[in-house]
Amino acid sequence: MDKTSKLKKRPAKPTSTMANEKKRAPWWSWLAIGLPLAALVAAVALGGGERLDDTAVVGAAAPGFDLPATDGSRQTLDGVLAGGDALLYFSMGPGCDGCFAQIPEIEDALAERGITLVPVMVLPAPMVAAEAQRFGITRPILIDADRSVSEAYGMIGIYGHQDRPSHSFALVDQEGEIQWVNHYPEMFVTTDQLLSDLDARA
Repeated sequence: MDKTSKLKKRPAKPTSTMANEKKRAPWWSWLAIGLPLAALVAAVALGGGERLDDTAVVGAAAPGFDLPATDGSRQTLDGVLAGGDALLYFSMGPGCDGCFAQIPEIEDALAERGITLVPVMVLPAPMVAAEAQRFGITRPILIDADRSVSEAYGMIGIYGHQDRPSHSFALVDQEGEIQWVNHYPEMFVTTDQLLSDLDARA
């Protein structure tokens, strides 16, 4: 037998044209990736939806409220402001550990400035109270079950959260005027960062 017959033929190397054809994906395949990504970016940029026409703004009168709290009491805006300025804190609540850890993180520093921290959540009171106990929180948390107060302050539809607030604050002075509003993309803000942002307000 001829020695050359025992040698296996090596497969031909692909030409550059063949290699490029294998690497080149159909143009329409990129749409499957590009369109959902573009939609996600747009949702974040736009805050996930329209806000109400009566959304609270800096310099406007703060919408009043009368809400139940996790300790069984009811609290009103007027009652809260009787003690001085108030920082309303709207958050996602249960399911967000940072939202609860935020309360003990900042309440003492705010109290030193004469500002009362007023946490507001929208999920059922028993659920909120159980989570508050887990974090050792004794401060009453207001329950905005129908979301009317959160909507009045423009806290719904932030960062794509359609059914509850994200991580937002509204500073109301003792005269009942909104002095500062801020929405954070993070679910926890350090005391230093929050106080710095408060001090930097116009």
